[in-house]
Formats: sequence, structure tokens, C-alpha cells
Amino acid sequence: MRLTDLQIRKLRAPKSGQKTFFDSTLPGFGVRVSQGGAKSFVVMYGERRRLKTLGRYPDLPLADARREAKKIQSDLPLVSGQVQSVTSLVSFDEARNNFLLDSKRRNKVSTYQEYVRLLSRYFHFDQKLQTVTRHQIMNAVGAVRSQSESQHAFVAIRTLMNWCIRNGLIDHSPVPPMRFKIRSRSRILNDGELKEVWDRAIEIGYPYGDIVRMLVLTGQRRGEIANLRRSWLDKDLIVFPAHITKNGREHRLPLTPGTAKLIAEIDHQHDLLFPSRYDPDKPLNGWPKCKRELDIGLQVTGFTLHDLRRTYASSLARLGTPIHVTERILNHASGIVSGVAAVYNRYSYMDEMRDACHRYEKWLASLCS
Repeated sequence: MRLTDLQIRKLRAPKSGQKTFFDSTLPGFGVRVSQGGAKSFVVMYGERRRLKTLGRYPDLPLADARREAKKIQSDLPLVSGQVQSVTSLVSFDEARNNFLLDSKRRNKVSTYQEYVRLLSRYFHFDQKLQTVTRHQIMNAVGAVRSQSESQHAFVAIRTLMNWCIRNGLIDHSPVPPMRFKIRSRSRILNDGELKEVWDRAIEIGYPYGDIVRMLVLTGQRRGEIANLRRSWLDKDLIVFPAHITKNGREHRLPLTPGTAKLIAEIDHQHDLLFPSRYDPDKPLNGWPKCKRELDIGLQVTGFTLHDLRRTYASSLARLGTPIHVTERILNHASGIVSGVAAVYNRYSYMDEMRDACHRYEKWLASLCS
């Protein structure tokens, strides 16, 4: 296990003798729990794998024990297969690649892909990880033009460096504590703008134009629609699996006739409805280029794809849809029904959602006819 103070406090004493729990982030370092409940830090070192007691917990803090274990291991010849200590230098590229491998195993596909994109695009340090400075990192973050994108880049490099600390590659992160003040967007398309975007999406056609139309029809997030698969269709529902949604919860959305018709018109047989040009198992990419094509000739300015989701919610409100039903359709993790109320309120509101989605689609058809 990865040893933390919480994990150590939860360790139970064995019925007899003693038991040692080793740390996954620093092989050879662990905590030994005796029958009486006493807990002591130990480190394995040397070619003969000798075990040395460092001190008793909590008199000896976990961070100090881990630091002492690294020092003992670094002062001795490395055993074959043993992870190198913090004094051993690795390149930034090596650390990033190992982090991404771990992220691919632990995180959602969309999260992993975002880490790949951000770390590969904005952070290029042809040097050892331990020599990367705060000044270099902030220069890289500051070079990102978009404020929201710079925030995402900052979070990605901070996550990478924190991972490096946990895995014994560095002692301290060069990423400074920092807060971003992002002004919340409030852009909502009016009826004329929405119709113009809809018509332009029809003109562009598959795949990007159809994605835009799906966003207008369903109000779902861009990543969820881009990853939409035929296997997620269940009679009159679209079932978004938990690993693809932002809040990590399965989302069941009513499948309306207009949405079903649009899906049926996609003539390829891949499970993924909007695959990449080069790989049928990966979703469409190149979003900025596609958005620029959509904007050609449009009189609608200053809007993003996420504004279509906000416009959808606003349109539902105009049609008299209760806010808690809108939140279920949008799969919001928090809102009117949240906290303790959400724990006890397990009603799905599926009939109300279906009614709202059908009324919205009829309104949209009348608007765009």
C-alpha cells in the first residue's frame, strides 16, 4: 500500500508476532506492527536485504521516516530491482512518461488524454527533473494565451510534480501555490443565433456538424458526445457509463426521436459514432480547427460549444421545466437536490426528464424549421 498517516493509523495489530506493511512508493520502506499494537518504521537495505528499525510511530513522523529511509538506501549499493533514491537523477521526459503510464491505469480515459495533451503541448524541459525551476514552470504557464487553458495546464504540471514527490523522485515541488480567478461565463445564444448555428452545423455535416447538432439536441458535455457509442443505446435511453461522465456517475438520458434519427443517419458501422480519422477506437480530435470551420460565415460571435449547454438549460427553463429535472438531464452532481437530500432522494425523475426532452425537441424543430 501507499503509506499515509491515515493508513498507518488504520493498521490493526496481528493476533501474534508482528507484521510489516511495505510502502508502494518507496520499496524497502515500511511500518512494522507488533502484537501489542506498537508501530515502528523499518527500512530494508544492502545486498543481504537487512532490516533496520528507524523509530516508533507517531514519535517519528512519516515524512521524516521516509526521508531517513531514502538516505540509508542512497548511501549503500543498490540492490537489483530496487527503486533508486531521490539522489538519482531522471529526466523530465522520463518522469512525465511514467506519470502518464500511471494515469492511464488509474484515471478515466478523458482525464488521461487531457494530461497527455497539456503536458506534451506546454511543458518541454530537456533536462533532469530535479533541475526544473519554478521560473521555468511559470514561464510555460504564462505563455498559454487562454486563461482557462493556462489554469488547466497549471493543474496538470502541479499534479505531475506531486506524483513525483509521492514516488520519491523529488523532495519538493517547484510548482508554487497559486489560485486562478476565472470569471464565470454567462453567454446564452438567442433564438436567432441558435438557429444560425444549427443551420451551419447541417451545412458542415458529419462528423463535427453532427456533434454540434447533438449538443444542441441533448445539452450534454462535449466529451460525452464525442465518446458516444452505439453500445450505449438502450431502447429509448442513452446510458453514459460512469468512466466517461464528469462526476463519475452513470447517466441515463432519454433518447428523443430527433436524436435517434440523427444517430441512425450515421452510416458507418463502428461502435464509436464520431471516431478519429485515423483510429476508429479513438474519438474525434482537432477541436479548434473544427470550431474555426464552424465559425466561417456565421454572424454569431464569441460563443463556445459549452455555451450550447447553457442555452439548452435556459431553453428548458423557458418551457417551464423544473430546475431539479433540468439538473438531472444535465447530470449535475450538485444543485437543488444535493448533499443529504440527494442520498435519500433516489427517484430517477425519468418520466419528467422524458417529457421535458420531448417538449424541448418540438420547440427546437419549430424554431429551426
